Amino acid sequence: MRIQPTDTSVDRVPNRRAALLVTTVGSFLTPFMGSSIAIALPSIGNELAMDAISLGWVATAYLLAAAMFLVPFGRIADIYGRKKIFTCGMLTYTAASILSAVSTSAAILISSRVLQGVGGAMIFSTGVAILTSLFPPEERGRVLGINVAAVYAGLSLGPFAGGLLTQYLGWRSIFWANVPLGLLIIALAFWKLEGEWAEAKGERFDITGSIIYSLMLIAIMYGFTQLPEMSGGWLILAGVVGVVVFVRWEMRVKSPLLDINLFRKNTIFALSNLAALINYSATFAVSFLLSLYLQYIKGLNPQNAGLVMVAAPVVQAVFSPLAGRLSDKVEPRIVASAGMGLTAIGLILFIFLNATTSLIFIIASLVVLGFGFALFSSPNTNAVMSSVEKRFYGVASATLATMRQLGMMLSMGMVMLIFAIYIGRVQITPEQHPAFLNSVNTAFIIFAVVCFGGIFASLARGKVR
Repeated sequence: MRIQPTDTSVDRVPNRRAALLVTTVGSFLTPFMGSSIAIALPSIGNELAMDAISLGWVATAYLLAAAMFLVPFGRIADIYGRKKIFTCGMLTYTAASILSAVSTSAAILISSRVLQGVGGAMIFSTGVAILTSLFPPEERGRVLGINVAAVYAGLSLGPFAGGLLTQYLGWRSIFWANVPLGLLIIALAFWKLEGEWAEAKGERFDITGSIIYSLMLIAIMYGFTQLPEMSGGWLILAGVVGVVVFVRWEMRVKSPLLDINLFRKNTIFALSNLAALINYSATFAVSFLLSLYLQYIKGLNPQNAGLVMVAAPVVQAVFSPLAGRLSDKVEPRIVASAGMGLTAIGLILFIFLNATTSLIFIIASLVVLGFGFALFSSPNTNAVMSSVEKRFYGVASATLATMRQLGMMLSMGMVMLIFAIYIGRVQITPEQHPAFLNSVNTAFIIFAVVCFGGIFASLARGKVR
């Protein structure tokens, strides 16, 4: 296996461009799918007779599977090659899209989303690591900003395209639309992306640690969705015990899955990951809640709901490259903390949603949120990747992605818990609209408080330079 050098010589520039193209298109695909599906959830619920909590599992199943496998695949990629794992991830993700498109029941659809999560874990644990391997430190903020912009471009196009596809071709067409894009990325990876990146080649893979890690995450994340039932509390407790067991094991093993010293001795790495966890915990379910609100309460069709929700991702896509470039010159913690503050303001605005809230107010609030996301995401990613050695790039990228997935899962878990308390396991009919609005208001209060606390974690991380 040839290990790709990270010098700045001219002959590596074409490969850098190819890597940026492949990883950027890959980073576009999964959020495009997620934001498209958010718009289609009412249609899916109607066809497959799914209640509000089951609909939440259409999003949650993907997040749970991705979170379980991100760090193990990140470590495997560091040892055996990031290009290999990235390509396998795209193959898996594309195959799962086909299975989702032909689903005939809620169980089959949710199972297919689990498989998509496995593929997504391979993609997100390697994309940023490949870019960090190829580009020198003085250019990382810029390219990571472009990569983050692709994520937000997917989020931007998703609601609009998902609304159009759902309205005119049905929700299954969203999954079919991902297949040619997935095949394009696979072709680009094989034909344009030269070399391989495996700075930890020859080290052993910690299978035992991977099993403990996956089981503890399943227990915590699934347990959270079962609250307020007692079974949920017991699962979370089992997961916490699993965390203790995992940490003790990783500190003893010679070639750990996740070097605990990255958290114990690297304040920037630890607090930047914590900031990401808090940010996504406070924001991911916003699109889920607004999709249901705009269609159930405001009576918009999927297409128009998508047009409203596109406001935040468009702002994110425009400003993320600028924020990434700014973090090459200004301390990332300053830029990212300002973004967290703006995000908290946007969430506070949504606390006041009711049946008569104007669409102008909703769009303006989404613009504030989008600008906050843009200022936070790429500088925070730059801080994480700049704080570790080359041989940890895959694990660092995967850990950050795990914080993102875990945050997304916690965000959806909070919403499903609130739905269970306010609405219960029933479909959202006009009789349930007052209870639904109460649950939305409660969720945004909790999200705003969580995000406000994240400002301090972001500020406390210290200086990268």
